[in-house]
Amino acid sequence: MSNKQTKRKKQSSSISKSKLVKIFLLIFLFAFIASGLSYFIMKNEDSNKSSNKNINNILTQEKKQDSPPQKLSPLSEIKKFQNEKLDEYFDKIETSKEKFEEDTEELKKDHIDTEEIKPEIREIKKLEDKKKEQVKKETKKVKEEVKRTPLIKSKKDLYHYDKKTKPKLAIIIDDVSSSKQKKAILNIGYKVTMAFLPPQKGHLNSAKIAQELPVHMIHFPMQASSKFKSKERITLNINDSYEKIEGIVKKLRQQYPKVKYTNNHTGSVFTQNDVAMDKLFRALKKYNFIFVDSRTTAKSVAKKYAIKYGMPYIVRNTFIDNEKDYNYIQNQLKKAIKIAKKRGYAIAIGHPHSMTIKVLRESKHLLKDVEPIFINKLPYL
Repeated sequence: MSNKQTKRKKQSSSISKSKLVKIFLLIFLFAFIASGLSYFIMKNEDSNKSSNKNINNILTQEKKQDSPPQKLSPLSEIKKFQNEKLDEYFDKIETSKEKFEEDTEELKKDHIDTEEIKPEIREIKKLEDKKKEQVKKETKKVKEEVKRTPLIKSKKDLYHYDKKTKPKLAIIIDDVSSSKQKKAILNIGYKVTMAFLPPQKGHLNSAKIAQELPVHMIHFPMQASSKFKSKERITLNINDSYEKIEGIVKKLRQQYPKVKYTNNHTGSVFTQNDVAMDKLFRALKKYNFIFVDSRTTAKSVAKKYAIKYGMPYIVRNTFIDNEKDYNYIQNQLKKAIKIAKKRGYAIAIGHPHSMTIKVLRESKHLLKDVEPIFINKLPYL
């Protein structure tokens, strides 16, 4: 073999070895890249494993259809999971203090555009406005009339005690409504005037129980302050029409045919209202009643309207049982006796509490210098 052929053979063998090395390196590089990519994918799947579990529990668990649900890709599931979490966040925001809407007083009010109000609603509003205007005019008229009325003295104001006779003490027991109370008061042992609550739920027979008594009164429910929570069902209110007040007074005349006197049950709001008291005295005059002012407010205008309607002005001097204590009640009774000795008469008001009745029954000895009387025997009447 020649030298040329031997040289070519060696070159060919060296080229083949070089090619094999390059191919091997390429295969090794490809395998390395493939294994690295595979590792990255597996690691990414592990990191999303917990969220995928939650997704599987939350998603379409309740919906079971005939055809099996299509499985979402991991990216779609993650996106849906994020949307649901976002919804939960907004729900929490809306139920917390952090509101999206400005929290103003206007939000608490209903709103109706005036253009949308039906004609009948407009009519009702007009009637209400007209009534309010009428009440204003009526109030103004009464006040002007009172200003023009000269200061006339009542018989009570003109009365002078001559001290030749025993001073008189009229004790009134309010809120009487049962036979048991009536019997206990009759057993006190001296004259006490009973003021009966009108027949209503809880004391339907009060008028019948009172009938046999020679002298008794009506304890007439009238509007109290908002603090008073035991309001009688039929109670005079300052916005009542004259027709309504007259109707109630007329009914009382039918229920209590022998009664002459009535006093107010509560009534701190009613008895200081000029318009309301004018209506009341007008009705009382018509049905031959005389009003006794329990004076539940210092602003009472009872005297003004007693004079206007030609009635005697009668007002209590003291309440004896604001406290249900033996010594307190007895001391209040002593005050009433002292007033009677000074002026010739006194009016004391109590209630049918067992303690009040006990004190009155056991205090007869305190009355030796005064004469217990019924309300109709006041010396200035």
